[in-house]
Amino acid sequence: MARMTLIDAIRIAMDEELDRDTRVFITGEDVGPRGGVFRATQGLFDKYGATRVVDSPLAELSIVAVGIGAALADLRPICEIQFADFIHPAFNQIVNEAAKLYYRSDGQWRVPLVIRAPYGGGIGGGLYHSQSVEAFFAHVPGLKIVVPSTPQDAKGLLKSAVRDPNPVLYFEPKKGYRAIKGEVPDDDYTIPIGPARVAREGGDLSVFAYGMMAHYAEQAAEQVAQADGIDAEVIDLRTLLPVDKDAILNSIKKTNKALIVYEANHTMGYGAEVAAVIGDEGFEYLDGPIKRLTGPDVPAMPYSHAMQEFFMPNPTSIADAIRELAAY
Repeated sequence: MARMTLIDAIRIAMDEELDRDTRVFITGEDVGPRGGVFRATQGLFDKYGATRVVDSPLAELSIVAVGIGAALADLRPICEIQFADFIHPAFNQIVNEAAKLYYRSDGQWRVPLVIRAPYGGGIGGGLYHSQSVEAFFAHVPGLKIVVPSTPQDAKGLLKSAVRDPNPVLYFEPKKGYRAIKGEVPDDDYTIPIGPARVAREGGDLSVFAYGMMAHYAEQAAEQVAQADGIDAEVIDLRTLLPVDKDAILNSIKKTNKALIVYEANHTMGYGAEVAAVIGDEGFEYLDGPIKRLTGPDVPAMPYSHAMQEFFMPNPTSIADAIRELAAY
């Protein structure tokens, strides 16, 4: 076991997969000698060369299109979108090509493609470097969506994504790149795409979150446990598509209350689907309203760090929401 940051775990996962399988390659803006804008690919160009770590033009449509073509040719591309905010030019390639080719070809063609994209706020990025776009793609059958919140999960889930025969969107909470640290096994392990993780056992209510919000939710749960004696269970969803309905419902059957936390805009956010699962299949177990704590419905996150703290849920606001629901 080694202690490392989230970004280090992501880099090591790519390094190990490049070494394990010669079909794996990385492409994206500045992923080569520069090592990526967040240094996620630092050192990989020197180790594997320009044919395995390939700098691309500033054209997200092209990055994903090249990845789809390479995947159809039996390669294993890892496409980096520098910021999730810029993934929209590739929307058609992701939704109408990558997600549908297996279905359209009656199983004859597969698209083993990974698209990595840092998402979310908290770094002073403002309008075009702070968006959470997961809900756009969670509506699309044929895609898998992964959002890790710990270094151990980041490594294991990324390795699973590279080996998956289907397209995987791998969203990374950039606020946590160097802020989140944890122990990571040294061996070649994978974590299955699909199952959620019980990050903290509890009996009073359930908190459902992913990415940076799962990290914050754990902190908030410990805070209210010590200060108020509230025993909150934290479910790190970590895979958004497919939805782990069993994990959601098992927790609700145990605690009877649900708080869903995500940093994207409130309306039509991914957490609304979690609420729908609970409402459709777990209503009889509820002892209180299904509550959401989210970003506000405004067009974009502000640049100001002080205003970002207001915009994004944080450990303090999550703890307050836990107290309010526990008292219901």
